[in-house]
Amino acid sequence: MGERFNLLPVSASEADRLHVLMADWQILADLAMADLVLWMPTKDDRFVAVAQCRPATGQTVHLDDVVGKHASPMRRERLRQTYAEGKIISADSPRWAGTYSVMETFIPVVVDGHTCAVMSRESGSGLSRIANMQAQWSASAADLLCQMMTRGEYPYDVAPTVGTLGAPRVSDGIMLVDGEGRLSEISPNAFSCLRRIGLPQDLKGQVLAETITDLISKEADPVEETLAVVVMGRASWVTEVETRLGTITLRALPLTNGKQRLGAILLCRDVTEMRRREREMMSKDATIREIHHRVKNNLQTVHALLRMQTRRSDNPEVKSALQEAGRRVGTIAKVHDVLSQTLDETVDFDKLAKEVLALAASMASFEGDATAKIEGSFGTVGADAASALSVVLSELVTNAVEHGLEGERGTILVRANRDGAKLHVEVINDGKSIPEGATMTGLGTRIVQTLVRGELGGAVEWSNLPHGGTVATVNAVVDDV
Repeated sequence: MGERFNLLPVSASEADRLHVLMADWQILADLAMADLVLWMPTKDDRFVAVAQCRPATGQTVHLDDVVGKHASPMRRERLRQTYAEGKIISADSPRWAGTYSVMETFIPVVVDGHTCAVMSRESGSGLSRIANMQAQWSASAADLLCQMMTRGEYPYDVAPTVGTLGAPRVSDGIMLVDGEGRLSEISPNAFSCLRRIGLPQDLKGQVLAETITDLISKEADPVEETLAVVVMGRASWVTEVETRLGTITLRALPLTNGKQRLGAILLCRDVTEMRRREREMMSKDATIREIHHRVKNNLQTVHALLRMQTRRSDNPEVKSALQEAGRRVGTIAKVHDVLSQTLDETVDFDKLAKEVLALAASMASFEGDATAKIEGSFGTVGADAASALSVVLSELVTNAVEHGLEGERGTILVRANRDGAKLHVEVINDGKSIPEGATMTGLGTRIVQTLVRGELGGAVEWSNLPHGGTVATVNAVVDDV
């Protein structure tokens, strides 16, 4: 930013505080119902606008973006005075902008006792505004925050980490409590929020923390540890209040003058329906994971029964067929095992491929020693594609071990290349080539062809390598997730 606007250098702590201010100053703009512009001095003794915030509770006075523009001569003098004196300066008369006038107030941004920037607060006196009691006391609360800024008390050193879903805003509801935590002012939206969770109608003058705690205690719910701290306005933090009737989020903006506590601004938001949908989604996700878990357990039971039956059989052909069936069931069970441990219906196939290769190589009917390696990346694939791709990979590796190496020591190389939804896989063995005229009509081959063409929307082909060995090439389409 400094190089772009030719700014005077600032310290690391000043830069951090400015970033914190810009991350949270929407609240200040909404309380004041005014545009906020952050001005910083340049190396050529001018001031340039580096950031701008428009109010969501009123009309903006800037139809164009002012970021990157330098202050006019008259405004520059007030900016210089504010920057030098470290005090709030209000313009004596409105500035005319087209058909309406703009009232300006300049507030120094103080960090560690030093002014590092100036924030202008600009509101249109000729624009349509909400002329009611709420507008008056919310603007007064904004004044207190601006005064705190001159003492380095705002923005706060510690700010709550609030997700975008459920974060309370000024338009959702605002309240004002005094230094003792008593409710002195409340907006209509905030009143509706408190009524939603079952609080009584007349709350002004009452200690809000006690009222909410009594309500929660009657329902035998545990009281959130941060509740009293937030509702009393003792810390800039956020909490959530849930009753059988509804759920609201609360955020406190403490108002201070040095060590003296003046009270706090409380923002609130009704998130009842949002939390209900979240619980439904969590319940759905838990149900899906439980289904995958049970399917995995059932497949593992079938796998164990097939192994028992294999040991009891004296027929080599039956024994081989049962081993192959057990391997295929075990491969699919691994996919459901992975899906039972995630919230998404997707699989990191690189990790799964290693397990599939190890299972296929260990269960292939050979007396030699095969080493399986993976090069490249499969990426993340959807659940349906993961099941089909796992079986295809298992069949190709098993086929390479049994028919390519034929009991000899060798290496199976699986090379994967992912490009969006397109997946290119090669399964290479350094053993024997495919005999000329071979029909490639075995059960494993038919399974691979069916899954690649039907489930993966691709094609598979086998070919011999020039110096011995074979390569099975699969071109498939998987979900681009």
